[in-house]
Amino acid sequence: MPKRLLPGLLSGLAAASIWGGMYVVSKAVLEVIPPFSLLSSRLILGALSLGIVILFRPRAAFTLQQVWQMFLVGFVGYGVSLGFQFVGTKLSTASNGALVTSATPAFVALFAPLLLNERLTKRQVLALVIATIGVVAVIDPRTAELSPHLFLGNLLLLAAALTWALYSVLVRKVSQNGDLVTASAIMLLGGLPTSLLFGAWEMTTQGLGTITPGVIGGVLFLGIISTAIAMFLWNYAFAALPAAIASLTFFAQPVVGTILGATFLGERITPLFLLGGLLIGIGLIVAGKE
Repeated sequence: MPKRLLPGLLSGLAAASIWGGMYVVSKAVLEVIPPFSLLSSRLILGALSLGIVILFRPRAAFTLQQVWQMFLVGFVGYGVSLGFQFVGTKLSTASNGALVTSATPAFVALFAPLLLNERLTKRQVLALVIATIGVVAVIDPRTAELSPHLFLGNLLLLAAALTWALYSVLVRKVSQNGDLVTASAIMLLGGLPTSLLFGAWEMTTQGLGTITPGVIGGVLFLGIISTAIAMFLWNYAFAALPAAIASLTFFAQPVVGTILGATFLGERITPLFLLGGLLIGIGLIVAGKE
């Protein structure tokens, strides 16, 4: 068993679990702050939080080329992929978003051999198939809507899954050498050009709602916990593990989201969800035996 297998799996699961719990907080905050304005706040708070940590660590030595590569990787993940996700969800539905973006690990499996020369083993393929069946059961594709007027939104959601997979694989490529905290902060900054541009447009066309202490607390949670900590943990998982294995931890997101939805929003947990959660767990165990 690789030395960093367990920490890597736990990091990926923790990141995906945090994002799964983000829904309840985001739903409340997005009623007051438009999506790209909120994303800009998250990226700035996340980068500042990691920047504080960096101040108390030995200074990382990166070349200008490495910094630029990390910035571009962040642009793909936080500037392009999250942008596709926001707009796609708006033009489609939340259930479609959950279903389509669950294809991310499959896309990772496509990119990893091309960009990292990591060939899938039979065990990894089996784990991916089992976990994918599980997440489809958790999400329940019967809730998806495939009407023609949602086509563009669904296409953008597919682009979000594709580009997030590309980002995740590129993280492993650029983070093998050097300080991952610093690299993660640079990547977060890579998303700012796009988010600030669209955020400025939102401010001029929509403005802000009433800012309450609860909203401020939500923004801090999203910026520090869901961005600085969760993004670092996700990056660590892909730095520590083969991309195909790390990507499977993404499936914790809909599981945790459904559990929290049932706890705080009164949503129903079905037998199909329980079966799906079990299959996802089996898939992770199979991958962990590699």
